[in-house]
Amino acid sequence: MNLIEYGFMPEMIKEAGNISGKATVIPARITAVHRERYQLVCEYGETYARLKTKEYYVEFEEFPTTGDFVTINYIPNGDSQIIKTLPRKTFFSRLDPTPGRGEQAVAANFDYVFVMQSLNHDFNEKRLERYMTLAWQSGATPVIVLTKADLVDDYDEYIRKIETVAPGVEVHAVSSQSGYGLENIDKYLQPGKTVVFLGSSGVGKSSLVNALAGEEIMSVNGIREDDSKGRHTTTHRQLIMLKSGAMIIDTPGMRGLGMWDVSTGLGEAFQDVEIYLGKCKFADCKHMTEPGCAIKTAIAEGMLSVERWRSYCNLKNEARYSEDKTAYMRDKVKWHKEVAKNSRRIKADKKKNYI
Repeated sequence: MNLIEYGFMPEMIKEAGNISGKATVIPARITAVHRERYQLVCEYGETYARLKTKEYYVEFEEFPTTGDFVTINYIPNGDSQIIKTLPRKTFFSRLDPTPGRGEQAVAANFDYVFVMQSLNHDFNEKRLERYMTLAWQSGATPVIVLTKADLVDDYDEYIRKIETVAPGVEVHAVSSQSGYGLENIDKYLQPGKTVVFLGSSGVGKSSLVNALAGEEIMSVNGIREDDSKGRHTTTHRQLIMLKSGAMIIDTPGMRGLGMWDVSTGLGEAFQDVEIYLGKCKFADCKHMTEPGCAIKTAIAEGMLSVERWRSYCNLKNEARYSEDKTAYMRDKVKWHKEVAKNSRRIKADKKKNYI
C-alpha cells in the first residue's frame, strides 16, 4: 500500500528528527481509535498497533489520534508498536478527560473542515459560531455544508443568517437523498486530501459519507420528528478512504468538543468583534461602565450586535474555564464583585440626586 495516497509526505520524517534507523520502523497513518488499540495503514496494508509504553507513558510522547501519522515498529503477526507521533499540520483538540493531561487531540492532519448544519429544526446560529471557532483554530479551511436541502424550497434566509456569523466562508446546500449540490463539494474531495466532518447528531453526516462514497459504508439512524435530533451512528473515530482518493474523518467526539485554546479561532471567527478590541480609552477596559469603550460605542451605533459580543465573551470564558478552572472562578468572583460595587454606586448616586 502506498502511504502517499493517504497524504503522507517523506519530509514528515525529517521534521520529526531522531527516528530509529531500524528496518522495521516505518511510517503509518491512524485510521481508527479503539480505546488503547489503534487501527492504521502502512506499506504492508491495514494493521493494528498499541502504544509503546516507554515513549508514551514515561517520556510523554504526544498521544496519537485519528488522522495522525506515526512511526511504528512493524510486527507482521501481531500488534505493532507505535513509537512516535509525527508533527501535525492541523488538529482539533479538547480538554483531556484524564486529570492533569491538559490538551487532547481528537482528529489530525486534515485539509478542510465541513461545518455541517441541517436545514430543519437543528439549524442553530450559536452552535455554528462555536463550530466556526473550532474550525478556524484547527488550522484547516472551513466550509459550511447545509444538509437536507430537499426539506426546504428556499434556503436564502439561512444563507443570510450564516453571513452574519461566518462572513466570507463558502456555503453549499446539499441533499444526500436526492444528490442535489453534491457536485459543488467535489472540488474539496481531491486525491490525498482529508476532510473532517463537524456537526451535531442528526445532521446527516453518515448519510453524506454514504452519498459521497456511492455505497452504504456507514449505518444511518433516523431522527426524532419533534425536534429533528438524532443519535450518533459512529461509535469510534475513523478515517474513511473514498473511491476518489479523498479521505473523510468522522467522529462521535465532535459533539463533545469544548473550547480549549481557541485564541486563533476566535480571532478568525469573530473578526467583526476583535477589530474593536484595543481601541478603548483605557487599556484595562472591562467593556462595562468605563467611558470611551470602543465595544459599547460600536454596539450603540449599530456596528456590532449585542448577541455577537455575548457569544464572543461566552466562548472566550469557556476556553479560560477549560484551561484553568481555578483562575476562571477567581476572576469570575472578582468580576461579580465589581458589578455589585458599580451597581451600589449607581444606586447611591441616584438616591443622592433624588434628595
